[in-house]
Amino acid sequence: MAPSSPTTTATEPGPAAPALDLDEVGLRALGARLATRLAPGDAILLEGELGAGKTTLARAILRGLGHPGEVPSPSYTLVETYPAPPLRLAAAHADLYRLEPGAPLDDLGLDEALGHGILLVEWPDRLPAGHFPAALRLRLDGAGGPIRRLTWTAGPAWKGRFPPSD
Repeated sequence: MAPSSPTTTATEPGPAAPALDLDEVGLRALGARLATRLAPGDAILLEGELGAGKTTLARAILRGLGHPGEVPSPSYTLVETYPAPPLRLAAAHADLYRLEPGAPLDDLGLDEALGHGILLVEWPDRLPAGHFPAALRLRLDGAGGPIRRLTWTAGPAWKGRFPPSD
């Protein structure tokens, strides 16, 4: 069970590996803040073991974009789409867990979805190498525990947008 107040601790384990330690409340708050900084064409790749919080973070981003209802996991549908309006930006949420690495992805419409809004991809290791090179890559570790360690790789397009400073 998550503590009643967010626990967020920024650490710098090395110059190339920034990290945040977040409880579930903090993870949801981060997703909401990140949603305010997203622009059309942004891709976010969510990595981590089963139960690490990838779907929790994706749901928080979608709610932060204005999705008013339930946010189902796309584990079986592979891709769920969310139009604008009611969202501030159209969004697609993909979960590639059930795909074999290297499986054809053309039928999923990920590139097309990105052309209309933002794209959230869980299990991006199933994508071809180098796909979505400008994406914000977020990794969550600590499944099963109360605190998740978030590390990231962000290209120049994310400067000033991630990590959120407020």
